[in-house]
Amino acid sequence: MGFPVWLRDIPGVEFRTDNAPFKEKVEMQRFVKKIVDLMRMEMLFSWQGGPIIMLQIENEYGNIESSYGQRGKDYVKWAARMAVELDAGVPWVMCQQADAPDIIINACNGFYCDGFWPNSAKKPKLWTEDWNGWYNDIEWFSSWGGRTPKRPVEDIAFAVARFFQRGGSFHNYYMYFGGTNFGRSSGGPFYVTSYDYDAPIDEYGLLSQPKWGHLKELHAAIKLCEPALVSVDSPHYIKLGPMQEAHVYSVKKSLNSTLSGNGSSCSAFLANIDERKTVSVKFLGQLYTLLPWSVSILPDCRTTVFNTAKVRAQTSVKTVEFDLPPFQNISITQPLMLQNKISSIPKAWMTLKEPIGIWSENNFTIQGLLEHLHVTKDNSDYLWHITRINVSAEDISFWEENQISPALSIDSMRDILRIFVNGQLIAEGSVIGHWVKVVQPIQFLQGYNDLVLLSQTVGLQNYGAFMEKDGAGFKGQVKLTGFKNGEIDLSEYSWTYQVGLRGEFQKIYTIDESEKAEWIDLALDASPSTFTWYKTFFDAPNGANPVALDLGSMGKGQAWVNGHHIGRYWTLVAPKDGCGVCDYRGAYYSSKCVTNCGKPTQTWYHIPRSWLKASNNLLVLFEETGGNPFEISVKSRYTKTICAEVSETHYTSLQNGSRSDSIDKFFSQNTVTPEMHLQCDGGHTISSIEFASYGTPRGSCHTFSQGKCHAPNSMALVSKACLGKQMCVIEISNSEFGADPCQGIVKTLAVKAKCASSSSSSSTTGSSQI
Repeated sequence: MGFPVWLRDIPGVEFRTDNAPFKEKVEMQRFVKKIVDLMRMEMLFSWQGGPIIMLQIENEYGNIESSYGQRGKDYVKWAARMAVELDAGVPWVMCQQADAPDIIINACNGFYCDGFWPNSAKKPKLWTEDWNGWYNDIEWFSSWGGRTPKRPVEDIAFAVARFFQRGGSFHNYYMYFGGTNFGRSSGGPFYVTSYDYDAPIDEYGLLSQPKWGHLKELHAAIKLCEPALVSVDSPHYIKLGPMQEAHVYSVKKSLNSTLSGNGSSCSAFLANIDERKTVSVKFLGQLYTLLPWSVSILPDCRTTVFNTAKVRAQTSVKTVEFDLPPFQNISITQPLMLQNKISSIPKAWMTLKEPIGIWSENNFTIQGLLEHLHVTKDNSDYLWHITRINVSAEDISFWEENQISPALSIDSMRDILRIFVNGQLIAEGSVIGHWVKVVQPIQFLQGYNDLVLLSQTVGLQNYGAFMEKDGAGFKGQVKLTGFKNGEIDLSEYSWTYQVGLRGEFQKIYTIDESEKAEWIDLALDASPSTFTWYKTFFDAPNGANPVALDLGSMGKGQAWVNGHHIGRYWTLVAPKDGCGVCDYRGAYYSSKCVTNCGKPTQTWYHIPRSWLKASNNLLVLFEETGGNPFEISVKSRYTKTICAEVSETHYTSLQNGSRSDSIDKFFSQNTVTPEMHLQCDGGHTISSIEFASYGTPRGSCHTFSQGKCHAPNSMALVSKACLGKQMCVIEISNSEFGADPCQGIVKTLAVKAKCASSSSSSSTTGSSQI
């Protein structure tokens, strides 16, 4: 996301406004044309038989357009005209752009878009970004030190159903498959390396349940409504109660005639937008029970096949685990320690100190303080500023007599500043923030003192107005205060600039260049060290599970595996407060249903299997603040525990419905009896049943317990159906369990099971350790 830094250097450029250098003369038009031409050349448009049905120009510009006044409005018109004139052969959209010209479809981004309408009746109602997850909650985006949001799947399903209930035409999730900001690609300020987003498929490629399963059933239900949805321009609205309503898609003149006619001619959505009450409503002569904040879908206007608040899908609990580490120097007792969850085993590490300040001839000296990005061109996060401060005996006496200390004062700084005096990082000499004021006391010695300021970026600004003016480093006055003769304006001093780290530019994180560096062995009892490189070698975990690197024992820095840049790491801890019970009912917002309070925002980092060899993989870290590399581990990630809870009142399963099924065919081929579906990850099977009870079980997943009503053969029946299989299906009925364990009471089946690698007889998957 965002623009390349070199774009800022074009004379006279202003981003995203009526500015000739940005538009025609230099980059935007040329870039968009190149992309469209490339798609056409590769035969990717739908009219060529490819998958692309729409294109987008700009993104959420309407949120910032007012910052540019008339020039912003003119830019929107220009961008629309420029895009359409490229003759791509598919429609163009603008998201969050209420004033989009007639030639462009304006679309909605947000948590809810059922109330959105395009700016012309001739345009379809599009939801281009359904925010089915969210970012860590500090500074709006996915930030280090932020809590982790978890949007309830019941609310996501409610929002999607409401969108199609109220005339929606096109819907797209943001995100459906989570990702990783490898390298330095994460935006800023302070966006984390993970881009998991709590998506239905996580950044490791594993299903996030129940989110994935519940949304799959939702879309299967909507698919069954397709004949009616595409045959009706707008639904018929029926008020069912104070906060209850129906929208009916029927091709027949009389709704009542649908009760005896072809089911495919009528579909209905029944909504209860009351956040607290379960309500019974009468629709077309029948009673329906609607849970709070839910939508029921009736593909034939008679039969409820799905309710957004009734989750049948399993819950998957993912884990990361060890196997026997494949190192020759492991003693016979260490596997036993692993079983007791000892987090790591000491392994040989090597270390190398990064010099503070100037490290090469590739530096320059100039009077004044330069803007960070103007010097680094974003080739590195790090920029060293070096100067010398002469302290007289009179200054020392002045400080002692008045019991004061000199201080460094900077009007504004982003993202990180580290202050060194005479080669030493001063106590509390690190400042973190986004354009924050700095007032930092400093202790100088008499005579000449080397003052080194290290400014760092942690991702660049990638959204908002006037991005080209944001910059990095320092703004305003930079001065020393408290001297006998008054303030010292450091902008009048000569400064020597050094871009980046020596190890970074020597590429000591690569296999070839690493061998040329002067590494030394790291002692087991070594103290945490700042501005230090570390390296070791490890074997890849066995099997095919995704691989995760645990850096929870480190501070802040960057990591590489076999020369591939994993990204930045940082163990900033989220606030302790704000987490609690999550209720799906009611409108979702970014600080609702957060987790991970009081813990580091991210400690696990994805290593793609394609980056790994079977053995002897090089791991290199650059650590800024100090940590213990001996506690780092490499583990495999998989779904270890699966739980599900399905009652007799759940609707028929939609798991087996074909995309081409008609409604009549679906009902003729599928039982109306609810089913429980359990499934392990690919390459794994159900290895044990930890809990099973058909009756009135209590609790949830890790706290399941038997209720007063319990079928005694529950464990045996579930074990027979599921053990040794990747997936299994159990019918929720008295006949399935041989008898009714408690007549007149709604029964529920609750199951907790464990998954294990199908290539291993143990429940521990392949893994490795450093």
